[in-house]
Amino acid sequence: MILKSNLKLFKLILVSLVFLTFSAAQAQTLKMVAKVSSVTVAGTSNLHDWESTSKEVAGDLVIATDAKSGKIIQSLVVKLPVKTIKSGKGMMDNKTYDAFDSDKNPLITFQLTDASALKVTGKDVETTVSGNLNMAGAVKKISFKSTGTILADGSFQFKGTVPLKMSDFKMKPPTALLGTLKTGDAITIKFDVIFK
Repeated sequence: MILKSNLKLFKLILVSLVFLTFSAAQAQTLKMVAKVSSVTVAGTSNLHDWESTSKEVAGDLVIATDAKSGKIIQSLVVKLPVKTIKSGKGMMDNKTYDAFDSDKNPLITFQLTDASALKVTGKDVETTVSGNLNMAGAVKKISFKSTGTILADGSFQFKGTVPLKMSDFKMKPPTALLGTLKTGDAITIKFDVIFK
């Protein structure tokens, strides 16, 4: 009686392990590769266009395989420390950090809520992503298209642009030189990131 009971328990454990192994094989967790990944904020002013870039962005991406849809993005979290955004001009960087109120809001974060199935053509990939972008203490749902490539080592490179308005996040466009230099409200986030 005890032997039969132990045998049933062993079978149950074995089936559970096989199921968990199969499930784990269906999902792939990838981390963003620092230094080769970058996020750039581009904008305009009444004097000239400007860009500031961070290469210290971090993120986690989970790609799962669905029987009906194929490869799908199951989860995506991206974090970007505000004070890693650099233009090469100290005064402009300080104005940027002030606009974000970076002491109170040190991180820009993006949390996936939905993504279309990855359209894979050879080594090229394409998807549309939706999620919550948190900047300067305000959260807004955004959607954007991303294209990319499956690299030789199996990692994924994604690129795209996201148009935004600072005012949507209750941010005031920075000014300088006693208000004679004024930046525009519209900005574009450009990303080129690798997950491995």
